[in-house]
Amino acid sequence: MGDILKQPAKADQRLSIVAELIAVLAAVTTGQPRVMTVENGTALPSGPFELGHRSLQSGLRGWVEQQTRHPLGYIEQLYTFADRDRATDEAHRVISISYLALAREEQAASADEATWRGWYDYFPWEDHRGGIPPALPNLIVPRLNAWAEAADSLQMRNDRQQRTAIAFGLGEHAWNEELVLQRYELLYEATLVAETHRDKVKDNTLSALGPAMAADHRRILATGIARLRAKIKYRPVVFELMPPTFTLLQLQRSVEALAGRLVHKQNFRRLVEQQELVEETGSMTTETGGRPAKLFRFRHGVLAERAVAGTKLPLSRA
Repeated sequence: MGDILKQPAKADQRLSIVAELIAVLAAVTTGQPRVMTVENGTALPSGPFELGHRSLQSGLRGWVEQQTRHPLGYIEQLYTFADRDRATDEAHRVISISYLALAREEQAASADEATWRGWYDYFPWEDHRGGIPPALPNLIVPRLNAWAEAADSLQMRNDRQQRTAIAFGLGEHAWNEELVLQRYELLYEATLVAETHRDKVKDNTLSALGPAMAADHRRILATGIARLRAKIKYRPVVFELMPPTFTLLQLQRSVEALAGRLVHKQNFRRLVEQQELVEETGSMTTETGGRPAKLFRFRHGVLAERAVAGTKLPLSRA
């Protein structure tokens, strides 16, 4: 009887729902991928969707420019997050509507509380340009193997081992640079990222796997990185991140920075030329430190000529 009498009080509880607009604002500076952050690097620019906003995008642009003083150019919706099991307060649910935005870091001075941070500060296991990141063999793989061995059943253990192999390119599986979100989610499930230890005893060894971000912001950042890594293979969005003029080496370094992988230099240049993505400016630069290099610019006419065009990423498998 006592349990029955308690039920109406529970039914009277009201769930507060708020729609939050979040931006993954990406740039590439001197060959390094960067993301705009606020709150001392612990959050992405964001704000609630309000009645006065004309649209979701206009609301997002307003919040980002207010918080960072940085204008948004290219923008596309990423994903909407509203997972109940990731909520921090059962009485309040936040629906996070995320967007990917591309910019050039030098376009505007950031606000005092806004700073550009390197992608790989938050995902050190994702940068393979210099070889296999030490965090993979030294920390991630052993801890994931232990997590798999601790499974309650043989089927669960095999499932965890298979997911780990696919996500992190182990055994017969090759590293897939687009599986950024799957890797982060696997580490989250195995309690190997700082976000899973907010209210628990902290594991100091996990500091090597990057700092925590507010709410699900690192998860959203992983989604943005994955989307951009896939996008550069079939659309010329990389040029949204390039200065008006650039060398082919600068273009290659930017693509490598985004992919976290090296590309085959000659094949890359051949594909860029075959697709007629760039045109010579007639000028040269000596800023590369070596011989004078030709300056190029993006050939905007390619967008009108072909609906689909990208860099194709001739990745170096060495």
